[in-house]
Amino acid sequence: MKIAFLDRSTIRSDINIRRPNIEHEWIEYQSTDKQQTVERMQDIDIVITNKVPMTASLISSCPKLKMVAVAATGVDHIDLDACKSANITVNNIRNYALHTVPEHTISMILLLRRQVLQYRQEVINGRWQQENNFCFFDRPIQDINDATLGIIGYGAIGQATAKLAHSLGMQVQYVSRTKKPSDFSSPVDMEILLTTSDIISCHCPLNPETYHLLDKTTFNKMKPGTIVINTARGDIVDEQALADAITHKQIAGAAIDVLPQEPPAINSPLMRLADQTNVILTPHIAWASQQAMQTLADQLIDNIEAYSAGKPKNCVI
Repeated sequence: MKIAFLDRSTIRSDINIRRPNIEHEWIEYQSTDKQQTVERMQDIDIVITNKVPMTASLISSCPKLKMVAVAATGVDHIDLDACKSANITVNNIRNYALHTVPEHTISMILLLRRQVLQYRQEVINGRWQQENNFCFFDRPIQDINDATLGIIGYGAIGQATAKLAHSLGMQVQYVSRTKKPSDFSSPVDMEILLTTSDIISCHCPLNPETYHLLDKTTFNKMKPGTIVINTARGDIVDEQALADAITHKQIAGAAIDVLPQEPPAINSPLMRLADQTNVILTPHIAWASQQAMQTLADQLIDNIEAYSAGKPKNCVI
């Protein structure tokens, strides 16, 4: 059995990816571009991809392919209909980021609500020495205790974020396709979430229903002090509409870990605002704690071993 990992560089080099306990040939590429995929997958039984797209035309060109092992949770880059038609199993990674993504989310909320970046920059600029006092506080600092967090998407990560936020004294509400019982939050409709939340955080998958879920219309409904967090998928938020909302002070700021194009063009709407202290852009790292990445790597190989034993798990298809 031939196994090819198409984009090994998307997992840190110091993370141990053990070899499956099955008879196999392991082929590893640091990265794979669109022109290389057909050639590299021609003779492959199992392909591992984190972000390399699996299109219908690619899948039809790889008759030996039996399994797509996705080294991530999101599968929006996989043509699932084409895989189903070709009887190809698709597996993804589940529940590996239950600490790292919520912790990243809360850290961004704290930085923005307490204006840490603004004050840090002013200290660097020499402002403290200009004051005739032991401190200066001309920018409002807001607690997160008793602030209202609105969570869009209430899967495992959304629920873990709610639990962490609740433990810090936040009032948590959420929207989801299904209302799930929770000790940490309350279900509301989208209109209420948009108009009453102090912070709005996206934790839903990207699909036709969530594409540009946050757009000009939804930003117009938010309070002027609202902070928007996105650690899910870039296209859930209309990037230009978000940039406009920040520029026109319709909302207070944003922390964005994912963008429609990664890496973004240097002149993209949010990159043009990246030096503002009420805008935090991070390079798709909310998922990437050392512990979470090792859990992902272990589960990735578990999925391959389970499939080879005739007991596939974590199946999308």
